[in-house]
Amino acid sequence: MACITNNNGSSSRTMNFDVFVSFRGEDTRNNFTDHLFAALRRKGVVAFRDNQNINKGQLLEPELMQAIKRSRLFIVVFSKNYASSSWCLKELTMIFDWVKETGQSVLPIFYDVTPSEVRKQSGEFQKAFAEYEESFRDDLEMVKKLREAMKAIANRCGWDVLNKLQHEEIEKVVEEVINLLGHNQILNFGDDLVDMHSRVKQLEELVDPDANEVVRVIGISGMGGIGKTTLATALFDKISHQYDACCFIDDVSKIYGEFGPVVAQKQLLCQALNQGNVEINNLYQGTLLIRTRLCHLKVLIVLDNVDQDEQLEKLALHPKYLGVGSRILIISRDSHILRNYGVNEVYNVQLLNANKALQLFCRKTFKSDDILNDYEELTYDVLKYVDGLPLAIKVLGSFLFGRDVYEWRSALARLKEYPNKDIMEVLRISFDGLKEMEKEIFLDIACFFCDRHQQQSKGTIKRFLDYRGFFPDIGMKVLIEKSLITCDKWGVKMHDLLKELGRSIVREKSPNEPRKWSGLWDIKDLQNVMIKNEEAKDLEAIFINKKYYEEHLETTMTVNAISKMKHLKLLILGNVNFLGSLNYLSNELRYLSWHRYPFICLPSNFHPDNLVELILCHSNLKQLWKGTKHLPNLIYLNLSHSKNLIEVPDLTGVPRLRRLILQGCINIRRIQPSIGILRKLVSLNLENCKNLIEMPDLTGVPRLRRLTLKGCINITRIHPSIGILRELFSLNLKNCKNLFHNLNIIFGLKSLKALNLSGCSKLLNNRLLKKSREAEHLENVDKNTSVIQLSTSSVYVILMLPLYFLSSHKHGDSLDLLLPYLSRFPCLRYLDLSFCNLLQIPDGIGTLQSLETLNLGGNKFVRLPTTIKELSNLQRLNLQHCKQLKYLPELPTTKKNKSSAYYGGLYIFNCPNLSEMEHCYHMVFSWMIQIFKVTESMFVKVLPTMHANCKGT
Repeated sequence: MACITNNNGSSSRTMNFDVFVSFRGEDTRNNFTDHLFAALRRKGVVAFRDNQNINKGQLLEPELMQAIKRSRLFIVVFSKNYASSSWCLKELTMIFDWVKETGQSVLPIFYDVTPSEVRKQSGEFQKAFAEYEESFRDDLEMVKKLREAMKAIANRCGWDVLNKLQHEEIEKVVEEVINLLGHNQILNFGDDLVDMHSRVKQLEELVDPDANEVVRVIGISGMGGIGKTTLATALFDKISHQYDACCFIDDVSKIYGEFGPVVAQKQLLCQALNQGNVEINNLYQGTLLIRTRLCHLKVLIVLDNVDQDEQLEKLALHPKYLGVGSRILIISRDSHILRNYGVNEVYNVQLLNANKALQLFCRKTFKSDDILNDYEELTYDVLKYVDGLPLAIKVLGSFLFGRDVYEWRSALARLKEYPNKDIMEVLRISFDGLKEMEKEIFLDIACFFCDRHQQQSKGTIKRFLDYRGFFPDIGMKVLIEKSLITCDKWGVKMHDLLKELGRSIVREKSPNEPRKWSGLWDIKDLQNVMIKNEEAKDLEAIFINKKYYEEHLETTMTVNAISKMKHLKLLILGNVNFLGSLNYLSNELRYLSWHRYPFICLPSNFHPDNLVELILCHSNLKQLWKGTKHLPNLIYLNLSHSKNLIEVPDLTGVPRLRRLILQGCINIRRIQPSIGILRKLVSLNLENCKNLIEMPDLTGVPRLRRLTLKGCINITRIHPSIGILRELFSLNLKNCKNLFHNLNIIFGLKSLKALNLSGCSKLLNNRLLKKSREAEHLENVDKNTSVIQLSTSSVYVILMLPLYFLSSHKHGDSLDLLLPYLSRFPCLRYLDLSFCNLLQIPDGIGTLQSLETLNLGGNKFVRLPTTIKELSNLQRLNLQHCKQLKYLPELPTTKKNKSSAYYGGLYIFNCPNLSEMEHCYHMVFSWMIQIFKVTESMFVKVLPTMHANCKGT
């Protein structure tokens, strides 16, 4: 629909037309056709007419053909003297030939003649053709062609306006013209609109322009440069002909900022009413005019780049003051503005997928749909960098056009250090609109938490931001609304170019002096700071925690500079080697994670009152600190795999500690008694503390929920204080091979959901029946605290006897005593008794109604009790390495429950004595199908080599 003219040549040579109108001037000019041209012009339709568009003195026939070829559809106005004009017939023939070749539309209008006269060429038409046949008797074929062209066009569907109100008929003609143009409107937008057809269709469905009985408001949202305006423009051009009035305000934010709301109101009315100027003196007057002048019109209004609620409020454009069928489209990067205004729907513009991004890039860079030879790898490098953002694809594609491979490589290397300014300026608009706290959150996420190789969960990022004092719940919500981050079940995502924006903002004040930045995230910058060893008073966060930095383990840095970082609040160091002495750590630290911490203790002057998490895994620590250290806010302490650690520090000054991880601290022999007063402790992990010889007293830790002693091979007894941990839901004693005392203590743990006794074969002996001193202690605790409401003898009967009979050859009638008591474990979902040398499984196992996973592998029983079928929640049964197993019972009918696992199955690897294999196969697969149906779309783990496994081969 371009209307660009060139003063050095004819306008028709350089101009495209929507409509070419062929008419007999002396019949219709100054009346019908003038009104038609005016109506088309009001609707923005560019029409060709020979007396305006062809300059005098030029060769008319070539000029005429060019105009026809540059037009999108044609109107022929038949009047009484039309055929008497050889020029009109020449136009008609050219139109007929071009329409026949291209399939374009042509609309006949019968002005003061009937369609029958034209089609049959009677009346004045008959006289005109008789004269042509007389004049061109030597070229009757030409006359025949003229007749065919007229008949063919007259036979098309058109308008008979004879004796009808012209203005009504002209409105019908214009409506049909716009409709025909609108169907293919976006075809003419050029190469920039890759994937535009599907997007326009989706948006049009939300707009629903055919619903004329309602007014709808649609929001269009998405990050900067994603194509919101382009999409709205395409839809506007396609459907605007259906409305009485249209308005597209390009940049609402700019108009408000530079000229104020009155000018915005004026622009709205001028466009909608198609008036050159509307006098508005104040907001009240503008509001009144908008409400009174638009209330009876079906209008289409697009407001682009709205970035404040106030802009919509002062514009005073409310749906209830618009005519029925009206539509408002509001474009904003901030979805909260759209919802606050009350839009009916929000269309979130998505990034281009890989194929569409490649298509757009190739069109911009190679001027084709294919990648040129030698550029394929570089092309995908660029596409990885732009990640589907149309603006970046177009900017970089245009920049790289015509450049050789070496120039491409150089440009890509430069982009990593200096992002493209044109792209960054567009993206920065969203950042500049944030409040200071939200800017800090954006910068932290961009610098620390949006790494392709190590995506962080939303909860983790919130935790870190909370430690920084940034109020992440509201702050992250604002970033989501402004399309700066997205959140899904995998974590928080930020577009790579927004990440580059954030990092460039941090660097911009002192590009070559990272010690002056607020944060460090690249190990090269950390090396720079360490080498210079100067004060870094602005540095608040260091986040070097990337597995792909393992090559830097060979690089050793001096640590002294860290002592000069007085205001560090967040310190995360992973896979970095340090030398030197650490004399000081910032007392403002709230989070400290130092993988391979190289020193034997923390600095003595380290008193971080606000420290929340302390993580020193795989450290060289021997003693964390001497004496008592007051850390009132510490809730998480992880010293796992610190193999030189010989003792746990005094924790008296850490009253809020919730999680203590000492996994793999193989030289710890005893746990400091102060752990027994940590009333807020919920998790204690002592896995593989191989030299630990006794458990701590947990009497003062009533909230403990998870206790792991897995692999503590030198522990022989369970401390009786475990029996009062009524909130304990997970107890892992796997491979505590020398544990043989006091398992009865756990039998009052009604909240227990997971119990792992795998490999604890010494637990199962006759001594369990004896009433020990620990049991007497438990009875006293019961009397004093009322935590456990069962007597000691009852506790023994409940679960001591079952385990005795599981291991004993003498079970007799005592199995009957077991049955009433297994139901005392209503919450147990996971039970692992593998490799415990069990000879029999009691029938009472069927009372564990909540059980979902049962591992009995590696035991010596021959059959399972028939009560297994009563475990209606069972999803996973492991019988691997049960070499004496001969028979499988009927398996349970599985019911759907909220905690259905993502995997399930029956595991019978290395069960060589199983009989009736065909029956086993049928039973196994029937049960697996049940599980599959129950878990629906969840994954079901099926052993593919069951036949060989069952045979033990």
